[in-house]
Amino acid sequence: MPEKQILLIIYFVVIILFFIVFGIIFFIAFQRRKNKLLLEKLKAEQRFEDEIFKSRIEIQEQALKNVSWELHDNIGQLLSTAVMQINILGTSVNEEASESLQDVRNLVGDSLQEIRNLSKTLNHEVIQNVGLEKSIQVELQRFEKLNFLSTSLEVIGEEVHIDPKDEIILYRIVQEFFSNTIKHAEASNINVKLEFTSDNVIIKIQDDGVGFDMNSVQANSGLLNMKSRAGLVNATFEYESAPGKGVLLILSYPTKHKD
Repeated sequence: MPEKQILLIIYFVVIILFFIVFGIIFFIAFQRRKNKLLLEKLKAEQRFEDEIFKSRIEIQEQALKNVSWELHDNIGQLLSTAVMQINILGTSVNEEASESLQDVRNLVGDSLQEIRNLSKTLNHEVIQNVGLEKSIQVELQRFEKLNFLSTSLEVIGEEVHIDPKDEIILYRIVQEFFSNTIKHAEASNINVKLEFTSDNVIIKIQDDGVGFDMNSVQANSGLLNMKSRAGLVNATFEYESAPGKGVLLILSYPTKHKD
């Protein structure tokens, strides 16, 4: 074969190889660019969803705060007035009626105290002032007083500073778990363990209710809501349950990066 033909073949092979390599590099670059754009789009969508969820939480917190004010200022004031009226009435009735009136006064007084306690649990400013540990303790004491549940609270370590906005979200998760236990679990006992470490705040809550099949409630709105809230504060959210075994919730909130 003449030398010129060999060189021509080599030339065409080199050109073909060049286009193949160029095509591969272009394809890889295109895929990387495409993946980067998709990732940026997903992150943007996630940020948008987080902002929507945060806005919804802020609206809910403001609504709860307004309800708290209404309970404390309006209903609380009416009950306080009722107590004073009962006291005045008690001075002008006979002894037998006075004893019955005292029972009514005690009932109204207990209702007034419960309204005040409930008002505190709804107002995020009060919760932020007293802290996570005290807020959980007050809620458990309220359940005990109303004979909803027998409760226990174990605290390990010394309470650490938590970003106030994160603190209220953690408390609302705990509060929602309590609410679900009272409404659905048919539980007699609920145990809370609050552990403060150098890196995390770990909250474990266990009830002894009827439990549930975890595979059948993956789309449960309450669980999804708690999980979404946990994601906003970078907390890990785990739960375990089985029919007849109650429910265990484990929240782990990182504090090290918040210092």
